[in-house]
Amino acid sequence: MRVAGLLCAAALALPAAADPFEQFGTAMKYGLPLAAAVCAVDQNRFEDFAVRGVLQAALVWGMKEYFDGAPISRRPSGEGKGFPSGHTAAAFFGAADLAGKCFDDRPEAGAFAYGAAALTGWSRVSAGQHTPQQVWSGALIGLSFGAASFGIGTDGASFQVGLKF
Repeated sequence: MRVAGLLCAAALALPAAADPFEQFGTAMKYGLPLAAAVCAVDQNRFEDFAVRGVLQAALVWGMKEYFDGAPISRRPSGEGKGFPSGHTAAAFFGAADLAGKCFDDRPEAGAFAYGAAALTGWSRVSAGQHTPQQVWSGALIGLSFGAASFGIGTDGASFQVGLKF
C-alpha cells in the first residue's frame, strides 16, 4: 500500500503538459526500483540491492559519457548521451529484482513488473528520446544487475531471473 501511494505521488509530481505515456515511463523509472527497495528492506537484503543499484547507475552514466559523440549515442533529436537508456535500465533493474526476489511465488506479478519496464522503454522511443537499440541496451543492463545477487550480507552470490514456471 505504501508503494502504491509513492507511485501515485510520483505520477502527480510530473508536469501536467507532458505526454501521459512519457509520464508513465518516468514514473516507472523511479517506481519499480522504489518498490524493489521496499521489498529488499523487508527481506533484509537492502545492502546488496543498493550496491547493485549504484553499480548499474554508474555503468549507465559511464557509458553515456564514454560513448558521447559516437553515432550509437546520438538521440533521435540529434542530441548526445543517448546510449544506453537510463530510464529503461532503472525500470528493468527494479522489475528484475521484484520478479526474481519478491514475486517468485507470483509469476503474474513478475510479468506485470516486466511489462511495466518494457512500456518504459517503449515510452522513451515514442517520445523520441532514444532509439530501439539504446533502449535494448538499457534493458539488458538493468535486467543483469536486477537479477544478480552479490551476496552482500549473506553466504553467497547468485544470479536469478524471475518468472519461474
